[in-house]
Amino acid sequence: MRAALYVHVPFCGKKCGYCDFYSVPVDAEADGALLDRFVECLCRDVASQLETVGVTEVVSVYIGGGTPSLLGARRMKDVLDFLASRIACGGVGGQVPPEFTVEVNPESLDEDFLSVCKLGGVTRISCGVQTFNAASRLAVGRQGEISRLHNALALLNEAYGGSFSADIISGLPCQDEAALLRDIETLVSYGPTHLSLYDLTLEKNTPLYRDVMSQTVTLPPPETAECLWIAGRDFLEAAGYPQYEVSNFAPVGNRSAHNIVYWRMGSWLGAGPSASGTVIMEGVQGDAGKNTNAGNCTETSGLRRTVKPCVKSYVSGATDGILVETLDRAALIKETFLMGFRYIEGPDAELFKNRFGSPIESLVPETLDRWRSDGKMGGAGLALNRDGLLMLNRFLTDCFIELDGTI
Repeated sequence: MRAALYVHVPFCGKKCGYCDFYSVPVDAEADGALLDRFVECLCRDVASQLETVGVTEVVSVYIGGGTPSLLGARRMKDVLDFLASRIACGGVGGQVPPEFTVEVNPESLDEDFLSVCKLGGVTRISCGVQTFNAASRLAVGRQGEISRLHNALALLNEAYGGSFSADIISGLPCQDEAALLRDIETLVSYGPTHLSLYDLTLEKNTPLYRDVMSQTVTLPPPETAECLWIAGRDFLEAAGYPQYEVSNFAPVGNRSAHNIVYWRMGSWLGAGPSASGTVIMEGVQGDAGKNTNAGNCTETSGLRRTVKPCVKSYVSGATDGILVETLDRAALIKETFLMGFRYIEGPDAELFKNRFGSPIESLVPETLDRWRSDGKMGGAGLALNRDGLLMLNRFLTDCFIELDGTI
């Protein structure tokens, strides 16, 4: 089986006000024993999954977080050496995956860490920038001085020299169109090969949510935030970074191969607290469901494994910290829609028909016709155009209502 591998490092120096991902603030020196124990457990987790699932080729690796660079050079070398022994030398694929990404934050990035990554087979660094605007950073509790951002980006070019990706957020407090475009222009000047532009989402139970509710912090109105994001999108495309997914921009040769596994509903393993993986199981021949056009076809389901979001449980080796659930045909079809229509080329029509025995057009014909006639899809294809992607959630709602009557 071919699968991607996602590794979640659930540590950060300071929790950002808008973040609802699972992460635990740590001090790299004071909490060194915890970080050491985490690396040991992580390696065991990955080894166990590779063997249990029967992975024959790891197609991509993404080490995210949290802040993986908080592990420091020594621990990251241990992780990379382990992965090399299991993936490149241990018979799983026989070589380092062509795309191997590690996330870093400027505050914990240094030359030693980048050297370890470069020598350890990492092909791309993903750097969390978010904004160069000091007032915006302060309002959302984003750690780090502006000078540190510039130093880190310069270091990526000088000490690493390979491909790197970076993130920008629109819709932040104290941000107008001029400030956002300055952020993007500054970031582009460092030559990233891939950029992500995220519209700030206000999540409940975060410090930013409480600040906004108490009127301590003010966000741009929704219509202004949408205009900001569109201005950023247009600027990125004019700068040579075409949109290829809802929030991602890159020339064709620099698209994220790892994320494309998600968007095409391939198989991936997830290791680390809160990580989730999904293995697609192509089953036996049989009736794939009602209203199919293919008669007998392959029953396809998914096996999802989610790790409990608890570092203490993870490093203790607790056996009750793993949730395993089966995604039946209907659930997997909906997830394929959910992920596939994010992509600028839409879902893989041939793969979908082979998996589920029905072409996409037969399951949501009314929705497709309506959105095409409204000019939100690219001709007779199965992809939303750049205007349609702005209304992805509305499109998916229409699809799911129709799917409930056809699957």
